[in-house]
Amino acid sequence: MESLDKLQSLAIKAALKAGEAILDIYEQNDFEINFKEDNSPLTVADQRSHDIIWNALQETEIPILSEEGKSIPYEDRKDWNQLWIVDPIDGTKEFINRNGEFTVNIALIENGVPKMGIIFVPVLNTLYFGNEQQGSFIIKDLELTASYDDIFQQATKLPLTYEGRKFTVVASRSHLSSETEDYIGTLEKKHGDLEMISKGSSLKICMVAEGVADCYPRFAPTMEWDTAAGHAIAKYAGCQFTDWITKQEMVYNRKELLNNWFLVSRE
Repeated sequence: MESLDKLQSLAIKAALKAGEAILDIYEQNDFEINFKEDNSPLTVADQRSHDIIWNALQETEIPILSEEGKSIPYEDRKDWNQLWIVDPIDGTKEFINRNGEFTVNIALIENGVPKMGIIFVPVLNTLYFGNEQQGSFIIKDLELTASYDDIFQQATKLPLTYEGRKFTVVASRSHLSSETEDYIGTLEKKHGDLEMISKGSSLKICMVAEGVADCYPRFAPTMEWDTAAGHAIAKYAGCQFTDWITKQEMVYNRKELLNNWFLVSRE
């Protein structure tokens, strides 16, 4: 099996290349939008990103579960001890709305546990990555042509320290449920005046990992590819990623790819 460091290098390069292709399409004045069976939007950028990442990760001979290639029966993947979980564009609605809050997500899973996560934010030119051996990191204003060694030299370890801020909750820009609002109400009773930040995509998980926010309650539907990479980054930045139903850490490559509600927290 290839080293975690080598796999991480490959995944980062794939995410950056995919992000560059996404931006080429994002900057066009017009691009085609289709709809999947569940009525969620799909753009040519989703497919272009998927193809780039798929081709890169196939070199590892580790099986791949991707949002745009998700029709793999559980019988075929239940014995996968190791797999990649990929979301070519997390936040397609954000992409379409042109608010910049979309990401490229790549995670490495072993026996249900996230071992490594890569999240690239193309519009912000920001990279988050983390693994069980080295911890989690952030790089802002990333040079897309930077070598893997240069990336590590530029990286800052997470979490960062933000002094004097209020208790901060981050929530979905597109999917704020009444249950989430009720939970935030309980936090207000506990912490008093708190700050609320709305964001799209897996940026919400990254904000908790980074130390910008204290928690992210998600009491609405998500899929495994929405959370796997962020879970790894949060986990190795010292955060908890709790399945709201089992009260245990969330696991992956389940028979049912729809996640339970969850809470990402620094506590």
